[in-house]
Amino acid sequence: MSAQCDYSFGIEEEFFLVRPHSRLLATQVPARLLKRARAELGESIESELLQAQIEIASPVQCDPAQARRQLGELRRGLAALAHEHGLALLAAGTHPLGQWREQSPTDKPRYRQLVEDFQIVARRSQVCGLHVHVQLPDDVDRVQAMNRAMPWLPLLLALSTSSPFWDRLNSGLMSYRQAMYDEWPRTGIPDFFAGEAEYDAFAALLVRAGAIGDAGSLWWAIRPSPNFPTVELRISDACTHLDDSLAIAALFRCLMRHISRHPAEAPPCDAGTRRLIDENRWRAKRSGLQAEFFDASGRIEPALAQLRRLRELVADDAAALDCTAALAHLDVIAERGTSAHAQLAIYRERRQNGASRNTALKAVVDWLLQATVPAADADTPPN
Repeated sequence: MSAQCDYSFGIEEEFFLVRPHSRLLATQVPARLLKRARAELGESIESELLQAQIEIASPVQCDPAQARRQLGELRRGLAALAHEHGLALLAAGTHPLGQWREQSPTDKPRYRQLVEDFQIVARRSQVCGLHVHVQLPDDVDRVQAMNRAMPWLPLLLALSTSSPFWDRLNSGLMSYRQAMYDEWPRTGIPDFFAGEAEYDAFAALLVRAGAIGDAGSLWWAIRPSPNFPTVELRISDACTHLDDSLAIAALFRCLMRHISRHPAEAPPCDAGTRRLIDENRWRAKRSGLQAEFFDASGRIEPALAQLRRLRELVADDAAALDCTAALAHLDVIAERGTSAHAQLAIYRERRQNGASRNTALKAVVDWLLQATVPAADADTPPN
């Protein structure tokens, strides 16, 4: 990953493929859909572990406005191709009506091996996420920068929550995806490695022991990318609204610039700090933007107050990277809530009006389908 700009970035969005009439996940997806999508939309389209999942990986980006145009075109283009195969595109961390027992893994050697190695954990992995890559200057140690970003991970999760339902039930969490993902090894908040050399040595140890094939099997919430010279944010749920994805990506990009330019501001990196971050991650996956985080002194800070503080911290970086407009959308998220808030509001309204649980969940799916690719956008053909 490279581009002629500072702090270039890329965005990966995972989606579910849904049968619109039943609102259920597709169980068998024609291989020709992916083949045609790659032929028409480029290598940005990728398969995922389950057949009912598909991914858009953006080209390397320098300009937030261009990223919005390109990702919007890719969403619309993929949705149009899915429609021709009787399917629709849905962006959320979990599918409200999804049942993992009905799903089939994608028929590729890598995915077959994952199912063989991880058994029910892999078969239950019916979740979709948002990943953001940011390229740092060559003289910045990516793992040291990652360490300094980790206290902000719970907030970045809270901004993205979109998975309140699991197995046709209200989970009581704003991000059940995070709870489900914790079943996998080498996930969640990583430990504090001294730097890239120590991180690479640990990955090499796991490879020698036969635990992993390569560093790509370190699936932590943030990591140095094994394929690109970037730091990769992995904690966020898939965002139903494209502008939510772009705002979170812009915030992470600005944070990584601030961290790179202010190395003296390093926070403590010890076992207690790491456990504290994980406690705050629990609060984020439980309560989302209503979470109250705390620091080593015990000081409580509501998520929205922490968001304001982070935006003030990176204001100069936002101006330098032309991210001010993208970050303005964070005000929208703070005011209206995340996808999880909207899903729960629809579900509760339908249930209060006498609808059955499944009928209420179908209404949630209808909203998710519409919000993933709004009708006005769907009518606009991709360039």
